[in-house]
Amino acid sequence: MNIGRLRTFIVLTEYLNFSEAAEYLFCSQPTVSMQIRTLEEELGCVLFDRVGKKIHLNQQGEAFKPYAEKIINLWQESKDNAQQISSGEQGTLAFGASNFVGVYLIPSILNSFKTSYTKVKVNIQIRSSPTLLKQLENNDVEFLVLSDKIKVNENHYQTNLFYQDELILVVPPGHPLAEKQNVQPYMIENYTLLWKPKHSATREFLEQMLKGHLISISNYMEISSLEAIKQGVIHSLGIAFISRFAVSQELKSGILKHVFISDLNIKRGIMYVTRKDKILSPAAKRFISLLPMIKEQNSS
Repeated sequence: MNIGRLRTFIVLTEYLNFSEAAEYLFCSQPTVSMQIRTLEEELGCVLFDRVGKKIHLNQQGEAFKPYAEKIINLWQESKDNAQQISSGEQGTLAFGASNFVGVYLIPSILNSFKTSYTKVKVNIQIRSSPTLLKQLENNDVEFLVLSDKIKVNENHYQTNLFYQDELILVVPPGHPLAEKQNVQPYMIENYTLLWKPKHSATREFLEQMLKGHLISISNYMEISSLEAIKQGVIHSLGIAFISRFAVSQELKSGILKHVFISDLNIKRGIMYVTRKDKILSPAAKRFISLLPMIKEQNSS
């Protein structure tokens, strides 16, 4: 079995066009045709149905595709692992993280990792959770680091919780809530709340928590960026629930104030997610072993 033919097959299943597949693979159309023909001869069956100038993946092709993907992934993993083990340090660390995790939690861990493993190339994808899960499914990244409020298919993925993140209410200095000693949950209904748009996992989590305390939010502003939400509070556009970790510097400098709300304790877990059918590279294992340092850094 030739790995190159399998890659050509996978690419052709995506494009369903010999010319486009050849362009992607930087080869000629006859080369793609020859590789597919040879692969079909090896398997003893046709993988694509040709109808005029168009091709379609047939039933045999559909059945063969997941096995081809596994073979390619295993080959790449075995090659990466062998190279990393033989070199001790070299290799690639490719993983995905949600916006909050990638911007605020991960950099300090990456710094510690790169100090010890200077030759390892790092590729971190900071994307929306649905996009990250798709990348993990396609084996574009080895693992993800995100909120435990993101639903994952536990039949295919392994989740590991390693940190509890507290969301606190922050306001600008001089805000009426900043002057109160005993803030009750219902009081926040009188102010504009800044939070993510609908379908955001953080937004949905906050809505559930607030409804549990009989808080109804009708006055709000939707902002897609966490950093923009923080800046919005600093510039008195409203108030917001933000990770204590993400506003630690602003709280120390005094440009934001933490408002303690009686009986309202909002925490979410941060987890890393791996595929159950994937063998992690040495670089990934080394990085994951450093993740608990986040708890130590936040408590110091």
